[in-house]
Amino acid sequence: MFLAVTLIASGALLLWAHNFIGNEVHTQLAAQQIYFPASNSPAIKAPEFAAMHQYAGQQLTTGAQAQVYTDHFIANHLKAIGGGKTYAQLSAEAIAQPKNATLAAQVATVFKGETLRGLLLNAYAFGTMGMIAGIAAIAAFIAAAVMLILGGLGLVHARRVASAAEILGGHPAHARTPVPASAPADEA
Repeated sequence: MFLAVTLIASGALLLWAHNFIGNEVHTQLAAQQIYFPASNSPAIKAPEFAAMHQYAGQQLTTGAQAQVYTDHFIANHLKAIGGGKTYAQLSAEAIAQPKNATLAAQVATVFKGETLRGLLLNAYAFGTMGMIAGIAAIAAFIAAAVMLILGGLGLVHARRVASAAEILGGHPAHARTPVPASAPADEA
């Protein structure tokens, strides 16, 4: 019975975590007012943007959408802006060429894009954790139900079976063999 109660409490906490994380991810992403381009937009016509079409025209409000937007929209644009180079590579070049304004602007743009990617991928990670918490809550509730059913069946069985038919009928669970009191040492 204790295990069933523990599983119910765990399931309730996991369900709360699932709802809290889902609401936070939605609220934070919705506040950013990011929208996927329309399906007929030239911004997502190239093959590398194919994954974007499933959310075309929608507002970005879930972790799964954030992952698609970062990995298939921002990342592809950053690759084009940086010529395939990472922020660290571009930054090192800019340090070596401090008077190159074009390169400095490229570094600033890639930095902002990578920062946005990182923030959106955090939303994806938290959304995934919320989904896992929801699945774990369901599993905990199912396990609690199974434990309650088994416990109930055990109680019914115990009331219906005669003590002589029990497997351990002659051995009560908490019986103790009495230990004779020994006489004090000075009486002997």
